Amino acid sequence: MAISFDRALGIHDDAVTVRVKRAEILANNIANSDTPNYKARDLDFQSMLDGAMGNQQLQMAQTQSGHNSSVIDPDFASELMYRIPNQASVDGNTVDLQEEMARYTENAVDYQASFHFLNKKFKGLTNAIKGE
Repeated sequence: MAISFDRALGIHDDAVTVRVKRAEILANNIANSDTPNYKARDLDFQSMLDGAMGNQQLQMAQTQSGHNSSVIDPDFASELMYRIPNQASVDGNTVDLQEEMARYTENAVDYQASFHFLNKKFKGLTNAIKGE
């Protein structure tokens, strides 16, 4: 009998991937907190959930080979949104450093939880294979 990792691991492997991608985006926001006219970005979880649940998404047509080559990862393009700032900045930057740090920390905790769940799944599969 073959083991289906998609069924065995559930959403935990995808959750780790999303947490890693979100950490990159939040770290980029933090790194650009002093860059004039930089717009803070974040993932739209609802869009990602809709995609994971199999809801139909519109595909963008690529009419030339140079389109969308290095702008953004197409897997996350529809989920990546600009954040609306609480207070406008004089230089046009929308990054609130304290909020970004809090979001990054929360994401790190969520990553650890997702990784822990994934690790438990692998330990369970290992025990099942060993017959323990």
